[in-house]
Amino acid sequence: MRFKQKNVIWFLLILVAAVFLMCGVSNAADPTGDKTFALDIRGISMSNNFTWILICGFVIWFMQVGFVLLGGLLPAKNALNYMTHCFIATTLGVIIYWFVGFGIMFGGFEFLGHHVGKGNQFIGLSGFMLLGDAYDVRVILLFIFQAVVATFIGSIIAGAVAERMKLCSYILMFFFVYIFIYPVYGHWVWGEGWLWELPYGAGLRDFAGSGVVHAIGGTIGFVGAAFLGPRAGRYNEDGSSNTIPGHNVGYMIVGTILLAFGWLFYDAGSTLAAGDLRMSVVAANTALSGSIGAVTVLFLTYLLSGHTDVGEACNGALAGFVAISAGCAYVAPWAAVVIGFLGAVLYLISFWVIGNKFKVDDPLGACSVHGANGFWGLIALGIFADGSYGGVYGVITGHYGQLVSQIIGAAVAFAWAGIMAFILFKLIGGKNSKSKMRVSEEVEKDGLDIHIHGTACYPEQQ
Repeated sequence: MRFKQKNVIWFLLILVAAVFLMCGVSNAADPTGDKTFALDIRGISMSNNFTWILICGFVIWFMQVGFVLLGGLLPAKNALNYMTHCFIATTLGVIIYWFVGFGIMFGGFEFLGHHVGKGNQFIGLSGFMLLGDAYDVRVILLFIFQAVVATFIGSIIAGAVAERMKLCSYILMFFFVYIFIYPVYGHWVWGEGWLWELPYGAGLRDFAGSGVVHAIGGTIGFVGAAFLGPRAGRYNEDGSSNTIPGHNVGYMIVGTILLAFGWLFYDAGSTLAAGDLRMSVVAANTALSGSIGAVTVLFLTYLLSGHTDVGEACNGALAGFVAISAGCAYVAPWAAVVIGFLGAVLYLISFWVIGNKFKVDDPLGACSVHGANGFWGLIALGIFADGSYGGVYGVITGHYGQLVSQIIGAAVAFAWAGIMAFILFKLIGGKNSKSKMRVSEEVEKDGLDIHIHGTACYPEQQ
């Protein structure tokens, strides 16, 4: 399918006009913050709430440095291309989310006593470009926190399609993910849409994004990797697989530590309130789950191969962080350890199955770390929630309704992201999706960095 430049420009102009008409530009709510400052939320000054959420948002954005450094697991000739994809997620992702995604995701949502315009259980209808009623300090506070979280989606997908996807195809895919696929499911959950309101248990709960961010991103990445096909040299003619070594495992270690640091702010900051003391439990659960995930993979790889694979252990830590994100506020610390341990085992199993049975080449293990463990995180909440927070009771308390909601939410995430991604990649690639979206054999052989970006990530290695 070809997109003519003139048609794209007209599409964008019409979209801009439509957004302005929906929002209006003169009905600002409280842009100076004078009225908001006079409010008092949960017995703590509003300014402290703002400070806490903003600091967490700033650190969450810094997590993209960690994603960039995970590129150490890739060959040097393609490192810059992967890093560029992450940089696009960090920058263009915020702009697209501001333009359309935030309004679709949170239109109609109430935050700190103010409604983000209009919306229904299926889609948000206002808040686009922070115009009209969204020109309010509270709405903009929610926007900046959610915008930096949204940037993760692009980097998750980048890890799954690394080393073989054309930059223009990545950007086109990225655009539609950010304006539709991600924010619509996000509205159903975090925007208090129909999944949030499910009649089983407390309704679908996903405190810090196991489903909304990681399951959605991992599923899209899996579909993209399947469409693109494996990297050259990944599989032999007899179907056996080869390992393609990275250029700097040390980068992977540093990147994982940076992500771990940011994840504490990510999960604890999802309280969205400086006065919510449950944040100590959230932070402890996050640290425990990620740590046991790393240790589990470290020992299992040694037992299975006789070598300590620290790169795999890093992915084990990330798997633990992903697995606990949904339930970090609802479970006890002992349960976080169990969830992280099982998440690490799931990572190893799913990575082997995806690579050796499905023959889907996932260079950074994104489909297993984020996809498989995103779904596990949703289910784990329904099992281990102990009822001590938010009225959420899991199977361990003798209640099964919450597990039903979590299973429904996981199934919807898989179906929504999978079907939408299939349609999207089919539209981008046309009849021969692989050849349309994938770089040529020559580019792949020489490295994407030189051909696409005009320079190597490490020029001395040219």
